[in-house]
Amino acid sequence: MPVSRFPAFFVLPMAALVAGCSLGSDIGSTVDSTLGLGSNSVSAQSSGLAVGDEPFAVKTGTAILNQGGSAADAATAMFFAMAATYPVAAGLGGGGICIVADPAKGVREFDFLPRAARAGGAYAVPGAVRGFYDLQTAFGILPWQRAVSGGESYAAAGFPISHALSARLVSAQNAIRLDASLAAEFLGENGNPKPEGTVVSNDALSQSLAAIRLSGADGFYTGAVADQVIRYSASQGGAISAADLSDYRTTITAPRVMTQGGLAVAIPNGATGAGAFTASVFANAARERDPESAVVAGVRQSLASFGITALPPDLGGTGFAVVDKNGQAVTCAVTMNGAFGAAHSAGNSGILLANAPSAPAGIAGAFLAPLIARDGNGRVALAGAGAGGPNGTAAIAYALLKLASGRELGRPADLRSTGAAPMVTVNVIACQNACVALSDPGGHGLGAATDQ
Repeated sequence: MPVSRFPAFFVLPMAALVAGCSLGSDIGSTVDSTLGLGSNSVSAQSSGLAVGDEPFAVKTGTAILNQGGSAADAATAMFFAMAATYPVAAGLGGGGICIVADPAKGVREFDFLPRAARAGGAYAVPGAVRGFYDLQTAFGILPWQRAVSGGESYAAAGFPISHALSARLVSAQNAIRLDASLAAEFLGENGNPKPEGTVVSNDALSQSLAAIRLSGADGFYTGAVADQVIRYSASQGGAISAADLSDYRTTITAPRVMTQGGLAVAIPNGATGAGAFTASVFANAARERDPESAVVAGVRQSLASFGITALPPDLGGTGFAVVDKNGQAVTCAVTMNGAFGAAHSAGNSGILLANAPSAPAGIAGAFLAPLIARDGNGRVALAGAGAGGPNGTAAIAYALLKLASGRELGRPADLRSTGAAPMVTVNVIACQNACVALSDPGGHGLGAATDQ
């Protein structure tokens, strides 16, 4: 995988760092019509809200909220939808980090990053299914089956390629060509990516999702689906074993909580690379008073302290957030450790395997930045995530610092694009006078409210 030197916008003023120059409000104002799915920002007083990079997944989440589901139910449903509709950045073979804030149960962090197999190899041990199963079991209301069925339906019946996915297909087409199943789904007869609006499906993935729907996490980590992953890994020189899969456990812990402008802010804890990098950005940013210069300085100094000078162009990450009508908030950032992961489908399972942490794109987990900020009464002030690279962390940090300083955060233009969207994005739900869901103004995502 090609590795590029860190983009120059890390040393430019904040407007260039996260606005992407000409990628600001012009794109943000046009992406709301993506396949007729609605606006990329929406506000509400008491109904639920969801935001993310892929519009079909966001609509899946709000449908779950309309059925009486919690934010945890909706976030889980969004992930499984994206496994079908946005596999470039979210999939059963990957993993991530989620933070949950519940008015009654408190704040918890779920770490389920792709891990190295005990015997090494090119492919990571998947964590996503176990992580979202544990999240939904702890904080969900609806039956598990409802959280999975949306993604299963998209994979089986098909879905039109969204503008969000179409943009990623073009940049990742060389990876798509590495795998026959990927190529059959997303490339036309001329070898080029299928255009936006083309209906595609993945029957093999739907069958794997059906097993997960019926048997929970065991439907993935044991049985026929696990056998497919193990056999394929072995045939390709990988090393994922039955024990690697069956022994995978989510790390459920307390996130790190810091104070910013009177807000209690939960970020990933220091046991993860994501927590270490996010905390470093905020610590270095504290030396500056202005949010823009603070984030520029914080990211630049953090990159230097971690010795990071080069990254692959696409780390295969995405972030999303949900707040329900009862005040429960969930924000997640997930990754495949590269665009479409290792770009290899495990046999006939439809499951794309993630790159091992030792691969160049294996650093992706360090730049997952889910965040929840609450006021003195425990109410959500901001729930969001940056993902895909250091600029994602920069953009979510900027959003928090701006809101904490009392500035307006009510329109997409009030965010700063990462400057590298759609591969690096920020998505937030901000609550001031009302709550508003804002997708990255340089991306092609969606913010949506429930009908309630």
